Amino acid sequence: MIEVRIHGRGGQGGVTSAELVALAAIDEGNYAQAFPSFGPERRGAPVLSFIRVDSAPITMRYEVREPDVVVVLDPSLIAVANVTSGLKKDGVIVINTGKPIETIKKEYNIQAKTAVVDATKIAREIMGLPITNTTMIGALVRATGIVKLESLTEPLKHRFGRIAEKNIQVCEQAYNETIMEEC
Repeated sequence: MIEVRIHGRGGQGGVTSAELVALAAIDEGNYAQAFPSFGPERRGAPVLSFIRVDSAPITMRYEVREPDVVVVLDPSLIAVANVTSGLKKDGVIVINTGKPIETIKKEYNIQAKTAVVDATKIAREIMGLPITNTTMIGALVRATGIVKLESLTEPLKHRFGRIAEKNIQVCEQAYNETIMEEC
């Protein structure tokens, strides 16, 4: 089983990201869960969402406490939340940042294998908005192989309708531009 925790802010689409990845995993014949964890927070407040994917039925129904992967949609959250809390020893953190891996790891004392992509830049260039949820899905797929990139096409088309093509494009571009730490 692969377990993912997504750190974002209300309105950034972290919950949608989790749902889209889970739908792609199910389309591939796997079992998947996607769910959020938030209270009465408003737009901009920190929120978490979770994904579980496995080839066998998933019976757990609680938040991911020891993720294999952490995805950070908004890099400002690294300074205010312990985003690597519970991350497994061989886990990976995928961060939306324009900074080099070495810089971000040193700045925030990140000990995990790290992947970075400037999702905000990609989203602004293609969509005209700094909405990074589908962009970061591409980075997640590149860093983990949790699903095949092409398996996201139908869930993205279903969810976004007429603006699906731009979401597919940002997802693909982030996949291609994600830089992963050599280990």
